[in-house]
Amino acid sequence: MAEARLVICKFCDCVYQRAPLGAREIARCSQCGAELYHWRRIDIDAMLALNIAALFAFVIANLFPIAIVQSQGRASESNLWQAIIASFSEGAAPIGALAAMTVFFFPLLQLCLFFYVLAPLRSARRPRAFVAVMHALRQMQPWAMVEVFMLGVLVAVVKLGDVASVTPLTGAYGFAALTLLLTLLNSYDLRELWDRASALPA
Repeated sequence: MAEARLVICKFCDCVYQRAPLGAREIARCSQCGAELYHWRRIDIDAMLALNIAALFAFVIANLFPIAIVQSQGRASESNLWQAIIASFSEGAAPIGALAAMTVFFFPLLQLCLFFYVLAPLRSARRPRAFVAVMHALRQMQPWAMVEVFMLGVLVAVVKLGDVASVTPLTGAYGFAALTLLLTLLNSYDLRELWDRASALPA
C-alpha cells in the first residue's frame, strides 16, 4: 500500500509523502502552491448508501423509456438500448458503441467495483485484489459519461421541440438521478479509501 502514501502535484509533478491533515486543513505544493489534497472525513456508510441508490437509479434508467416523441399523430418511445440498436441499424455504429461503453458498461462496472470495495471496508475488511480494483476505479472515472448523455438528451429535447412534442419519461428521470448520485460518489477522494484499507488486515 506504499504507493497510496505518495502525492504528485498535477501542475509541476513534484512528489510528496502524504501526511495526515487536521480539520479543514489543505496540503499545498511548496513549489507552485497548487492544492494537493484537503481534509475530508470519509464516511463509508454515506458512500455505500450513494452507491446502492445509484445502482437502483441505473436499473430504472436502463429499463424504462427515456422519452416519448409525438409528431403528426404518431408517437414513439425508446429506452437507451433501443436507441443504441437503432444507431447501429442507421449506420452510426461507432456512436452506438461509444454510447454503450460510456453510458452503460463503464458506469455499471464503476458502481459494481465501488460496491466491491465499500461493502468489505464497512465491515472493517480489506477486499481481495484491492490495489487492482482501486487502480481500475481511478482509470475508469473519466470514461463514465452519464452526465454527457444527459446533456445530449436535453439538447435533443430542445431541438425536437420545434417539430414535435417531446415528453420525458421514467428513464430520463432515472438518468438524472444517476448523474447526481455518480457526481456525489466521485466527489470523494479515493486516497481516503486507500488510507482506510491500509489500516486493515489483508
